[in-house]
Amino acid sequence: MKIGIVCYPTYGGSGVVATELGKALAKAGHEVHFITYSQPSRLDFFNENIYYHEVSVSSYPLFQYLPYESALASKIVDVVLNERLDLLHVHYAIPHASAAYLAKQILKSKGIHIPFITTLHGTDITLVGKDPSFEPVVTFSINESDGVTAVSESLKNDTYDEFEIVSKIEVIPNFIDLERFKKLRKDHFKIAICPNGEKLLMHTSNFRKVKRIEDVVHVFHKVNQKIPSKLLLVGDGPERTSIEMLCRELGVQQDVRFLGKLDVIEEVLSLADLFLLTSEKESFGLAALEAMACEVPIISSDAGGLPEVNINGVTGYVSKIGDTDDMAKNAISILEDDEVLARFKHNAHERAKEFDIANILPLYERYYEEVTAKSWKFPPQPCAVDTLN
Repeated sequence: MKIGIVCYPTYGGSGVVATELGKALAKAGHEVHFITYSQPSRLDFFNENIYYHEVSVSSYPLFQYLPYESALASKIVDVVLNERLDLLHVHYAIPHASAAYLAKQILKSKGIHIPFITTLHGTDITLVGKDPSFEPVVTFSINESDGVTAVSESLKNDTYDEFEIVSKIEVIPNFIDLERFKKLRKDHFKIAICPNGEKLLMHTSNFRKVKRIEDVVHVFHKVNQKIPSKLLLVGDGPERTSIEMLCRELGVQQDVRFLGKLDVIEEVLSLADLFLLTSEKESFGLAALEAMACEVPIISSDAGGLPEVNINGVTGYVSKIGDTDDMAKNAISILEDDEVLARFKHNAHERAKEFDIANILPLYERYYEEVTAKSWKFPPQPCAVDTLN
């Protein structure tokens, strides 16, 4: 099958999932065409079935804001016509679903029907999509999609609650590549960070307010008073400066390290004893799943789809959003007993296996087949007899 993937090419969860899905599809023999404004950050290897098409936007001085959506729709039309795609899969509703719909209508005028699937990832529904200036377009684009998927039951329910959606939403969860995300023996690095045998806690995100990283620091502060510990903060974003100031105010700056953005996150996850994810909104919790694949238990909030991934009392603990006392208590209960910690690490890894890409990829392939079976695409090429007639 020839599949076009439209996504944000950044480190955000939707871009990571879209890129990893495309790579897995290519490995399985499908022809995958990425259509984005820059090469996806996770598109880091060569595969004969992967193609990249850059969306360029005119810098004409008339435009105060560059018309990316129109440029994207035009590029989709170009790729579909020249590569004869079977299907478009757009990740994140804004503006990819509306651009796909526009491209679909343009192609329809040329006698070509290209079905498109929209995958909802979270903030395109729970945050940005609810903005009154976007809601009508988001609702229309979802309803006009030939297929719609959400990464969790929680996000599916939120979508039905917040928008007038008449389309059926299929839940296909996020996934993990267990060949990449696995426990690596990096004991020498652990000793360098925790020279006196301290426990190592970790958080990774894009440092936005919705991640509530201040709660991560407060939890760490409470844990560190009971159990000597270190904290690694991986990522970067608008909240970094305020978090650095909070660390100084609490007197834990010497025990907290900011590592910035990392491509080889799995190597650092392998060092951790516990992963903290305190978000107020989290449609799935891909960062938690990556940690679990590296045998790291999770202390999380109960936001969105997190309880669907992190099983309370089994792979870690789930607390109410903002309840740092309960999170710290739960963290201490895991860290203070090595046998308990080992059991939680084992359970986390076993749970992660359920989300192996090998299990999730067939769900997407079956859904692709279901959607394309309902659609006709390119008109048949004339045969030699037709030409002669």
